[in-house]
Amino acid sequence: MSFDTALTRLLGIKIPVVQGGLQWVAYAELAAAVSNAGGLGIINALTQPDPESLRQEIRKTRSLTKFPFGVNLTLLPALNPPDYPGFIKVIIEENIRIVETAGNSPGPVIKRLKEAGIIVIHKATTIRHAKAAIRLGVDVLSIDGFECAGHVGESDIASLILNSRARQELGNVPFIASGGFADGYGLVSALSLGAAGINMGTRFMCTVEAPIHPNVKQAIVDADEHQTTLILRRWKNTSRMYSNSQTKKAIEIETQSVSDDFAQVAPVVSGAKGREVLLKGDIEHGVWYAGQVMGLIHDVPTVADLLQRIEKEALGTIQKLSKVAAHITPQSKL
Repeated sequence: MSFDTALTRLLGIKIPVVQGGLQWVAYAELAAAVSNAGGLGIINALTQPDPESLRQEIRKTRSLTKFPFGVNLTLLPALNPPDYPGFIKVIIEENIRIVETAGNSPGPVIKRLKEAGIIVIHKATTIRHAKAAIRLGVDVLSIDGFECAGHVGESDIASLILNSRARQELGNVPFIASGGFADGYGLVSALSLGAAGINMGTRFMCTVEAPIHPNVKQAIVDADEHQTTLILRRWKNTSRMYSNSQTKKAIEIETQSVSDDFAQVAPVVSGAKGREVLLKGDIEHGVWYAGQVMGLIHDVPTVADLLQRIEKEALGTIQKLSKVAAHITPQSKL
């Protein structure tokens, strides 16, 4: 018994699990481990300082796996934006077959990627945005529920409802369920809602191959589903973070300040400080992304062990459900 979904067929993977494009985490070692274990590994373009560094990271990933992997390209508003044209040029020149896009105004980027024959997965937190991405020609949607780490959008719709709405509204375009997934039971639930697979971010942070400090991994293991905080809602950039002294400070500024000037909170939510958390292990030093799925995470396995476990749990659950269905008669009840 094995998986056969629109996602496994399109991407050429064995297990319908996609690794999140985690900022400062999605490097070659993690992506290759996920791909080698049967999922789709992702490297993050913006973890690289420039396009040529991305080229080297792509080549490093290829040296570690013979299986499909992708590149995440997140479009962020910035006074000094990254060299997006340069990153796209390298992605095309290196014959990357799969790109995950995220962020605002992706139209020109998606158009360029599609012209190069690349499979595009686009992340969306609402059905409206998902439909807009379909009109731009994306191949797969990654539907992010409110439980997810990082940018949750402004609609607060949880995965159960959002993915069911995706099934109702997105026609024949396959979608991936993201936000709140960590095991094979979650994978089966996503498939039952109509998804073609799942995306996992926080769960992959808690693996041996994730290139982050052991203190961060242990903090996730020790946490539960209550230990996240939403910040930056005032600035329409709502983000789910691990609850610590820095998120508390950010909330204090957000709720008590009379000014809407983002500069007052910027030092507290600094991405550079968040990166230092991942590298040095002081979990109170800055804000860092984590999802409510922490409540389901209790260990730090290798990626291979994790995906083998997910596959076994999912296929075993499907077999159990098929036996339940086989015993149902018109008069019987579950």
